[in-house]
Amino acid sequence: MIEIYTDGGSRGNPGPAAYGFIVKSQGQTIHKQNGYIGIATNNTAEYTAVLEALKWLTEKFKNENLKFFMDSQLVVSQMSGLYKVKNNNIRDLLFKIRELESNFTSVSLTHIPREENMEADRQVNLALDNHGA
Repeated sequence: MIEIYTDGGSRGNPGPAAYGFIVKSQGQTIHKQNGYIGIATNNTAEYTAVLEALKWLTEKFKNENLKFFMDSQLVVSQMSGLYKVKNNNIRDLLFKIRELESNFTSVSLTHIPREENMEADRQVNLALDNHGA
């Protein structure tokens, strides 16, 4: 089981935005990544974090079981099908995510408190700080 902690954020909504994710195997961090995505909403940044994590994982851990942890209740609910996605940009990101999910045996999503997602949050802030946002 590969564990992935994702986060996205914007300074302003919309505003300068970034994503971050942490990949763990057997409790050990094996990869950290972040990126600046320009002016976007917080939700776009959250979905971009999942998408970018899946892109990286497809190269390294195809056919594995993945467990995502994120502090956005909205994203977990939308990706789980509990809430509809009405925004076209988010819908496009979700479609790309669904395509990549097919590369894995299973993908689960778990909502966690923000305090348990500080490593991924730190990655978001690093990307924003590095771009003077």
